[in-house]
Amino acid sequence: MSLPKHLLDGYERYLNKGFVRNRETHERLALYGQKPEVMVISCCDSRVTPEGIFNMGPGELFVVRNVANLVPPYEDTEGQHGTSAAIEFGVGSLKVKHLVVMGHGQCGGVKAFREHANAPMETGQFIGRWIKLLEPAAIAMACMPLDQADDPQLAMEYAGIRQSLKNLMTFPFIEKAVQDGTLRLHGAWFDIGSGELRVMNEDSQRFKEVEHPPIKVVAKSAGH
Repeated sequence: MSLPKHLLDGYERYLNKGFVRNRETHERLALYGQKPEVMVISCCDSRVTPEGIFNMGPGELFVVRNVANLVPPYEDTEGQHGTSAAIEFGVGSLKVKHLVVMGHGQCGGVKAFREHANAPMETGQFIGRWIKLLEPAAIAMACMPLDQADDPQLAMEYAGIRQSLKNLMTFPFIEKAVQDGTLRLHGAWFDIGSGELRVMNEDSQRFKEVEHPPIKVVAKSAGH
């Protein structure tokens, strides 16, 4: 059974353009391995691509993606801890210097939690259990709202990022790396429609847009 044709067509274009341009980089990465300085925990939403957003090439980002860019708290139990395993590898083996939790606008996982907070299992056998990780974020947001002027969806997206950063600090090896100054944690949020990136201030925990030059708008030709 073959792959869908548009994937094979895309692979051919990649070989003839992207891979050719980065052939030496790929050969070096294959020979010496990866040494990214940044790890990104992002949502698996197909509209959000960390490598594209930050214009990073092969070997420059270590990325783990899951529903709603969530980090579970540290657990020393039996089970399949995929996100935790990726974090352990990124921090413990790759020795990344920065770990970014990046949320995004119109997040379906956050929306599902907001709509089914009282009965999360209605969203599915696995998704329901996963998005319950947002419960502490919802409680914290209710007790001490930082984003009162924002709409509830956006405020919950922010709160989820803060909770994931808090959960990261429950991992002993992350707490130690942060205290030793070898690792920094960051929160970020991306708007799909506008391309706007907001970064969380470590002290205030509020999100502020990253300053950048005006976006250049390319005029469409008459035939398009």
